[in-house]
Amino acid sequence: MKTTAIKIEEKVDELLVILDEDIEHIQQNLSRLNELRSLVIKHDDVALSKLLEHIQAESDRNISHELKRHSVRKELANASGIDIEQMTLSTLEASLPKEKQEQVARRKSKLTSLIKELKKEHLSTALLLSDCARFNRMLLKNVFNLGNTGTVYYGSNGAAREQPDMAFVNLKF
Repeated sequence: MKTTAIKIEEKVDELLVILDEDIEHIQQNLSRLNELRSLVIKHDDVALSKLLEHIQAESDRNISHELKRHSVRKELANASGIDIEQMTLSTLEASLPKEKQEQVARRKSKLTSLIKELKKEHLSTALLLSDCARFNRMLLKNVFNLGNTGTVYYGSNGAAREQPDMAFVNLKF
């Protein structure tokens, strides 16, 4: 029984390190979202490309981090004798000594607040990008007169013709 408690405590310490990395990762993502919005507004394509490359380069590290968290969660569930789906921070927190409870609770609280902020920032970024796309569509539609049937005029001989001065750019050859 004592070895199981020691094993659980070691895994909790490992989990706390992983949660600290999660907190740092979410803070980096918040920073990247702010940078992304700034670069989109500035139309800085070079910096946007560098940001994308940086994000893609980190994807392997993120995958290994997820696997490590899942492994620790699975080991904690096995040591506690519960299903992995039931192993949550709240469940774990309830079964720990007071000192470890407080450590897990602090990280859980920090993660919860960061996730709320991340959702808000993600929505703001998505809305900005959506507005940019909408503005670009409207601009292209008006410049090239796309989707407009135009005003049709009939000449004295009965032939139909569109008013040629409707678009900024004439797409007809």
